[in-house]
Amino acid sequence: MIPLQRPPLNDRLAAELAQRTEAIRRAGVTTASGRAAWRTARVPKARLRALLHEMSPGLLRCMYCGDNLGTDIDHFEPIARAPLRTFDWHNHLLACAYCNSNQKRDRFPCDPAGDPLLIDPAAEDPADHLLLYLESGAYQGLTAKGEATIEVFALNSRAELVRGRRLAFAVVKALLRDWLTRTEAGDHATAAEVADALDQLWQADVVRAVHRLSANPPLAGAVLGPEAAGALYALTARPHRN
Repeated sequence: MIPLQRPPLNDRLAAELAQRTEAIRRAGVTTASGRAAWRTARVPKARLRALLHEMSPGLLRCMYCGDNLGTDIDHFEPIARAPLRTFDWHNHLLACAYCNSNQKRDRFPCDPAGDPLLIDPAAEDPADHLLLYLESGAYQGLTAKGEATIEVFALNSRAELVRGRRLAFAVVKALLRDWLTRTEAGDHATAAEVADALDQLWQADVVRAVHRLSANPPLAGAVLGPEAAGALYALTARPHRN
């Protein structure tokens, strides 16, 4: 899971979503009225999906597990709990069908004060709550919110997710070494292709965890090996890189 930047709504879409929220209010604020309104909102859903595609990690990956294709518009706070947030732009995330329909469903754990215990990657940095161990592919919860997110989305108990992160880590190290080799050989066109592949890798959380290692050279060397760590320093030091 990585932090995401939510783009603003244009005035037309914002007005349409507000009108639909008001229609739910007039119909009676219930789970049924919220779900019925959502089912018939074909045009606004298409526009919301386009915006979610803009902010999705990698190649349209799920904003929760980061592994599968993001196919569903998920209501972060479920309609069953908050019908008036059915058309709230800040309540929409792109999820895979498994995370949305098999894992999360209407689950929305909260702490005793009523604050959400799920990480919203568009509102906070998941790294404040989750630590990814690159070699094992497993997450550790650093906070109650991190632990709840791991549990609800089965981030560690779905073996394919853990294995996918381990494989992605091996790929990232290989791409880093290849980028350095191409750069030192003066093959800048291929080096650029490799750098783009890193940016678009399906496991964006692995890529981000690797980039974060650049702030700790001894740890980077130990985790990545000297060649891949050297490539990481050179790659992150490029003037045009954020």
